[in-house]
Amino acid sequence: MNWKTMLAAVAGIGLALPAAAQEREFRLGMITPPVHVWNQEVAALSDTLMELSDGRFSVVAFPSGQLGNEATMMQQMQTGALDMAWLTSAEVTTRVPDMAALHAPFLVNNIADAARVLRSEPAREILGGLPRATGTVGLCYAMTGMRQLMTRDAVDSAEDLGGMRFRITPAPAIRTFFEMFDAAPAPMPLTQVYDALANGQIDAIDMDFESIINFRYYEHAPNMMVTNHHMFGMVALVSARVWASLSEDDRAIISEAVQLHCDRTIDRFVEEEAGKLERLQGIEGVNVTENVGAEFFGDIVTRWDAHWEEQTPYVARLRELVASF
Repeated sequence: MNWKTMLAAVAGIGLALPAAAQEREFRLGMITPPVHVWNQEVAALSDTLMELSDGRFSVVAFPSGQLGNEATMMQQMQTGALDMAWLTSAEVTTRVPDMAALHAPFLVNNIADAARVLRSEPAREILGGLPRATGTVGLCYAMTGMRQLMTRDAVDSAEDLGGMRFRITPAPAIRTFFEMFDAAPAPMPLTQVYDALANGQIDAIDMDFESIINFRYYEHAPNMMVTNHHMFGMVALVSARVWASLSEDDRAIISEAVQLHCDRTIDRFVEEEAGKLERLQGIEGVNVTENVGAEFFGDIVTRWDAHWEEQTPYVARLRELVASF
């Protein structure tokens, strides 16, 4: 989305345009713990903003859902109570159906192609709908890798997944995927997942390597299928009210800095994904089944696409894009 489009979108929701140069510490919310790559890049983002703004701008992060869940942080940005957030693309799909296309099952089969999708023009076009739908401005995407399946009990076929209580991120596109193989989706915050696995409240999880390692989910769900069934993106958001209060020069500074760290986040996940899998393979008691592809789930891709193509043209556009890689 270019500057004219972004400014028009902000003006279109009735927000005043701009302000003189100012000093500001931006409050940024996220659900991930301090050890996560996102949090590390947000800390570096603060340093970059300090440098580019000659010391006027910095960021203070609120990790681990300190400000509430992602829906709560989205509401806070709408009112201007929260300046920025790095939220999962899954959360944004609840308000911007076009973004559901980024969660199309087996859209890509490797993390390098996931990075290409997130940096593509169609993906950036989707950000254009955010100001009116969410009261936020989407500056760029990053990711937290590809999603895998972790189960308490061993799985031999897709039929074994039927009836399992799967912790998922509460997004319609993700729920559709799990319901199509008769699993029982169970949305819950990351902070509750470990205990839920330990006490048998849930049977399985849909998770990326980074979080599996950071939260040690393998201790209670030792069976991992490397499915890469969908990418798990992040959207770097700024409150549209906050954005409207900034001068054009200051918007340019923030956009440059955030884009830099979105790109670094993507690059880190691409570079580190294989090593994270190797680390999990080396943990005693963890059973890893590799190369579990779309065929394991029968015709689920066809059925999912048929359902979601009625709601957004970006499913077909992204499938066509990936076919060109």
